[in-house]
Amino acid sequence: MRFNTALLHSAAPGDKATGATLTPIYQSSAFYQESALQHEKLFANKAPGFSYTRIGNPTIAAFEDRMTVLEGGMASVACASGMAAVSCALLNITQAGDEIVVSTGLYGGTIDLFHDFEAYGITTKFVDINDHELVKAAINEKTKLVFAETIGNPKLDVADIEALAAIAHEAGIPLIIDNTVASAYLTQPLKLGADIVINSTSKYINGNSDAISGVITDGGKFKWNFEKYPGMKEFKVFGKLAFTAKLRNGLFRNIGACIAPQTAFYNLLGMETLGLRMERACSNALKLAKHLEEYKDLTVNYPGLESSDWHETALKVLHNGFGAIITVRVGSKERAFSIMDGLKIPKIVSNIGDTKTLIVHPSSTLNVHSSEQEKKDANVFDDMIRISVGIEDIEDLIEDFDRVLKEN
Repeated sequence: MRFNTALLHSAAPGDKATGATLTPIYQSSAFYQESALQHEKLFANKAPGFSYTRIGNPTIAAFEDRMTVLEGGMASVACASGMAAVSCALLNITQAGDEIVVSTGLYGGTIDLFHDFEAYGITTKFVDINDHELVKAAINEKTKLVFAETIGNPKLDVADIEALAAIAHEAGIPLIIDNTVASAYLTQPLKLGADIVINSTSKYINGNSDAISGVITDGGKFKWNFEKYPGMKEFKVFGKLAFTAKLRNGLFRNIGACIAPQTAFYNLLGMETLGLRMERACSNALKLAKHLEEYKDLTVNYPGLESSDWHETALKVLHNGFGAIITVRVGSKERAFSIMDGLKIPKIVSNIGDTKTLIVHPSSTLNVHSSEQEKKDANVFDDMIRISVGIEDIEDLIEDFDRVLKEN
């Protein structure tokens, strides 16, 4: 089945008992068991079922199954937010004294998170993920993983996932990819060699800015070295699902960063139109980027433009489009603010992936806690506006930008 058909009919939600075409919202914190023995089996992972929504819930399970199919993985774990998903995925295989190698082009909040890891004895080495020699040089015997975003936010650099996977696997460590900005519509990192994929499903998966959540999808192909990853040894019996088994039976369960059933339901509704929304948003973004590039006083960054440093990699990694985010440098912070305030259609919002076009000034918001060097490495500048292009009529968007740019 092709993308949209599979999205609707593979692991399709529903309720066989009633014939409902959508999985109901099981808004229950706990679930009744017929016997104490059955309850014991549930807690010992010797029987299927649900006991407590912090650990599992039918609505959430339906969403996780759909995400597993979407990303082409073995299993998924839904979390309370994209940041919770990143935290759980990385902490599941790291401990004090470990190091991680990550891209400098990450979302500002993720950079902040990795600095928080320092208090727990985990050292982050930030590198230009597109300089593969630097990536290799940053890896040593203490390194436990390589982490990058498919499309950096807001740097918009495109990771060569196959090359990074080869580097990571040569060192005996997994490659973890945040696929939020691309979504599975543009690429499936697991098929390119990544081992774990993370999505902040608050963005394109949900599509309507009505819920916060994140998902970790396990590819199930990485061969864990139980000497290098001693915490995984206990879960060797789970075979290809060792990573997910450890996560569910430990960190995820104990921290309690669980998604709400109603949020899972919103995501199940939203993701049915993922392909259609992404097709339109990516088309709009390319047209808007090409139009804005005609303004000689603007510097436009978009992977779909031939002028992009990452255009060739984008052609290799991405399919069906180049994403729906554009960044524009306009000359000064003051002009950036004036343009943002003057636009009628785009909304000033610190989110991406909505049906509506959203704009933000990253330097003063999303990357406000980053150092000046970190901002420079992430291509975040005082005069830069990030545009998350929506599904409006492109003529209206172009006219709105033309009007404001002529006034400013």
